[in-house]
Amino acid sequence: MKVKPHLTVLARCFDSVRSRSQVSSNVLSKWISSRLTHTDISRKVFYITTPIFYVNAAPHIGHLYSAAIADCLHRSRVLRGFNSRFATGTDEHGLKIQQAAESVNKDPLRFCNEVSDRFKHLFERSNISCTDFIRTTEDRHHRTVEHFWTVLHEKGFLYKGTYEGWYSTQDESFLTPTQVTEATDVNGNEIKISIESGHKVEWMKEENYMFRLSGFRSLLRQWLKENPSAVQPEKFRHIALQWLDDDLPDLSVSRQKSRLQWGIAVPGDPEQTIYVWLDALVNYLTVVGYPESHSLWWSAAHHIVGKDILKFHAIYWPAFLMAAGLPLPQVVNVHSHWTVQGKKMSKSLGNVVDPFDTSERYTVDGLRYFLLRQGVPEHDCDYDDTKLVKLLNSELADALGGLLNRCTAPTLNPAQVYPYFCSSSFPKGCTKQPKGRAKPEDYKMVESVTELPTVVQEHFESLHIYKALEAISACVRQTNGFVQRHAPWKLDCTEACDKQWHDTILHVSMECLRVYGTLLQPVVPGLADKLLCRLGVRPEERTWEAVHFLEKYHGRKCPFEGRTLGPDSGVLFTRLERDIVNEKPKKGKKNKLNSQ
Repeated sequence: MKVKPHLTVLARCFDSVRSRSQVSSNVLSKWISSRLTHTDISRKVFYITTPIFYVNAAPHIGHLYSAAIADCLHRSRVLRGFNSRFATGTDEHGLKIQQAAESVNKDPLRFCNEVSDRFKHLFERSNISCTDFIRTTEDRHHRTVEHFWTVLHEKGFLYKGTYEGWYSTQDESFLTPTQVTEATDVNGNEIKISIESGHKVEWMKEENYMFRLSGFRSLLRQWLKENPSAVQPEKFRHIALQWLDDDLPDLSVSRQKSRLQWGIAVPGDPEQTIYVWLDALVNYLTVVGYPESHSLWWSAAHHIVGKDILKFHAIYWPAFLMAAGLPLPQVVNVHSHWTVQGKKMSKSLGNVVDPFDTSERYTVDGLRYFLLRQGVPEHDCDYDDTKLVKLLNSELADALGGLLNRCTAPTLNPAQVYPYFCSSSFPKGCTKQPKGRAKPEDYKMVESVTELPTVVQEHFESLHIYKALEAISACVRQTNGFVQRHAPWKLDCTEACDKQWHDTILHVSMECLRVYGTLLQPVVPGLADKLLCRLGVRPEERTWEAVHFLEKYHGRKCPFEGRTLGPDSGVLFTRLERDIVNEKPKKGKKNKLNSQ
C-alpha cells in the first residue's frame, strides 16, 4: 500500500519525537499503519462521543446541549443506515471531586453515584439515545487506563521528574506563566488566576511522572495543517495551531498520592495517582473495548467537546494517541457556551439554567429544539425564556403544527386518508408556464423540499444543526404559503376537477410534512414520531433512504396514496403562554415530560 504524501511528512516529524524519547523504531511504522487503517475505514460505521461530564456539580443546559448535538448526529447516522455507537458519561476522579465530597461529609464514591445518577436521569428524560453511559469509577475503565499508561511507559514517553509551576484545581489543569495573571479575590487578597477560565491557581512543586509532550509539537502542527477537518469549526483549529506557535512543555501526568487519593494509581507506583485528564480522555477507548476489540470503532471516532476543553482534545489527546500508536479521531467538533444575559452561568450569580425545570416548563422536545435551533458552534449563545417561547410558538406550534392540523382536519379531509395526486393538476416540468393549476411558486417549493434532505445532511455533518433547522423552517413556510395560496377549503369538491385539485393540494402538503417529520427525527424525536404517526407512516418508512418525496409527481407509485391516517392524538405542539416564562414547575410533575 502506497503511503500518502502527508503521512511521509508526518513520519519525518515523528523522527524528532522518537530520537528525544529513545523509542523503538517500530512506533512510527505502527502509527502510520494505524493512520492508513483509519483512512480506509468502512463509511457505514460511526462512533460519536460527548465529553464525560465532571460530577462536582449538578447538570446544566450546557451539558444537555453537548449531549443533544451528539444525539442528533447519532440518530441521523442510524436513519442513514450506519452502525452507530454513541457514548456519554461522567468523569468522577480528581482533586476537585475529592474536595467536593469532603465538603458535604460524603464518601467520594457515594457522592459520585448521586451526581452521576442525575446526569443519567437527565439524559433518559431528554431522549438522549446513548448506547453507552460510562463512568470512570468502573472496573473496565480502570483496566483500560492502566493498560494505556503501561503502553506509554514501555514506549518511553513517560519519565519521572519534578514538576514546578501553576495548577488550577478547578480546571484540573497545569498552566504556563503566560497563561496566568494577577487578580483580587472577594476579600481583597491578591491571587493568581487562569487567564482563560478565571479560576484561582496555586504554585505547586512535586515529583511526578511527565509525558514527553514537547516532542510532539511539530507532529501536532503538521496534523492540524494537513487535515483541515481535524478540528471544526475552522476558528478552533486556528486556535489550536496558535497554541503550537509557543513552546510545548512536557506535561505532568500524575499527582502524589498524598495530595490526590481519589483516582487510579500509577501501575507499579502506588505513591502516584494518574492525572485526571489522562484518565478521563481514555474513556473514549474504554467504550470501544481497547485494547482487544477497538480497531473498527476507534477508526470512526468523532468527538463533541466544549471550547473550554479544546486544548485537552486538540493537543494533549492526539499526542497521547500518537505515542500509543493509535489513530487520531476523525473530527473533534467544538461548540461554544450558553450564557444568560451575556454572562457565564455560575452558582454565585444565580443564573444557572436547570435543564430539569426548563424541560418541564417547555417540554423535552421544546428545549431540544431551542438549543439546537439557536446554538451556533462558533459563538456563545444567550439563553432567554422569552425568545424560547416565541421560537417554539412560531415554528413548532403555529407553522409546523398548524400545517399538520390543516391537512388532517376532518373538515378538509373527511375520509381521513392520504389523498391521491393528480398529475394533470400539477404536471411535471411546467415551472415557467404551468399548464395545470399549480403556480411557479409551487414548483419552487417542490424544488426546495426535494433538495432539503441533502441540505440537512450537509449541515448536520458540519455541526451547523441550526442551519439545517433554518432550512426546514423555510420549507415549512413555503408549504403553508402553498396551502394558503390555493385555499382548498374554498373548492367545490362536488366538481371532479376541484376535487382532484383539492386532493392534490393535500397530497403535496402531506408529502412535505412527511419529509419534515423524517428529517426532524434526530432533533425532536417525540414530536417527529407524533407527526409521522398521524400521517400513517410506518417505522420502516422513516429512514433517510425512504424519503422519496412526491413519487407521483415523478410518475412513480406512491405507497401512501389512499392509506388511512393514523389516530388523532391532539395538537402537535401546544402553544406556550407568555406567563409561563415566570412560572415555576409544579412539584410532583417532573416525570411527566412529553413532546406536547
